Amino acid sequence: MSDVTSVSSEAEQRFQSIYQTLRTRIVLLDYVPGARLAEEQLAEEFKLSRTPIRRVLNRLEVEGLLEIRHGAGSFVTELSMPELLEVFELRMELARLIDVLAPRTPTPVLVERLTTLQHACLDIASHSHPKRRFAELNLEVFNCLMELVGNQALRQILEQLFYRTARMWPYLLAEVHVSKEAALFHSEIGESIRLLTNNNYPSFGHLYRCHLAMACQRLAAMQTIGV
Repeated sequence: MSDVTSVSSEAEQRFQSIYQTLRTRIVLLDYVPGARLAEEQLAEEFKLSRTPIRRVLNRLEVEGLLEIRHGAGSFVTELSMPELLEVFELRMELARLIDVLAPRTPTPVLVERLTTLQHACLDIASHSHPKRRFAELNLEVFNCLMELVGNQALRQILEQLFYRTARMWPYLLAEVHVSKEAALFHSEIGESIRLLTNNNYPSFGHLYRCHLAMACQRLAAMQTIGV
């Protein structure tokens, strides 16, 4: 590998690391809607110039997580529930394609990871920050399940839409209802594991779509009653 290629690869790795870090912070509400992300502070934190930081912020804007205002800075987008519920509906329709566009066979390692995450759902209520822990598990389970998506373009779209909607959980879910949602999540993961271990993985997209539909209904109800 040439020196130029090595430097380029390292720069891309740094970009991906910072991008994923900031995206996760937004989804977990470490950066709340409306918060300003200052380029100079981020450059200092990650010990980089402002140019690569600006590139990360531009990508997050394209994905709907930031709004860049000329002369003012970069701000976390506000949560528009009607818009995000529409994104949820799009995710449900795209889930149909998981079964037809090169679905991958689940590995024993993947099933083991899902089983570990399922068990972790039982400990959410006793966690010091249960709502945040629920949101973290939601991210981890999603990343596991996306390993079943063989079509790279579909996977990228599903990932982008997921991160558009994932912060609805910590935003809408009240602490007193976390245990109930954790129990439902535990059940959903169990259904996925049973399907995958029974060699029915080509129909995983259908099950995933059903889970998305039920989650969308619950989130819509939370918005309506303000739980």
